[in-house]
Amino acid sequence: MSIAVRPATSDDAPELAALINAIIARGGTTALETPFTPDQLDAAFLTGPDVWCCFVAVGPEGRLEGFQTLLREDGYPADWGDIGTFTRIDGIQKGVGTALFAATRARASELGLAAINATIRADNKGGLTFYSKMGMEDYAVDRGQQLADGTAVDRIHKRYFLKIDGHDAEN
Repeated sequence: MSIAVRPATSDDAPELAALINAIIARGGTTALETPFTPDQLDAAFLTGPDVWCCFVAVGPEGRLEGFQTLLREDGYPADWGDIGTFTRIDGIQKGVGTALFAATRARASELGLAAINATIRADNKGGLTFYSKMGMEDYAVDRGQQLADGTAVDRIHKRYFLKIDGHDAEN
């Protein structure tokens, strides 16, 4: 599948809200548990004030196959972005995450960020594998985080240090 990557816009919100809401409804991979309206998704992940950048992957037929957002988050250094990746659940989207990560990593470097954080549910084997494949390393675990239904699940923190002035960023 040929994938094009471009910055997300507010016009993408309806299609991406349907995409992420299908992931939330299926359960088991995202810590997100409440569906989004298009306006809520736009403000939170696409173009809102806490969004460093957000990219969409566009398939050959023009369908949005996934998106990746990089956010400012309390609790992390000011020069870190917190990443989230969401791809369609109707089939394997080979290459979508890799293409999105390349664009996000490049933009984060342009912005002068030092690192990218990902927080993944411990039972999300696909997400853990993906971020490891992108070069992210484990650095912390939040044990027994409660889901809305009372289930406790660990959350794994991974990080990716960006190059700054040709050198690896340090913690």
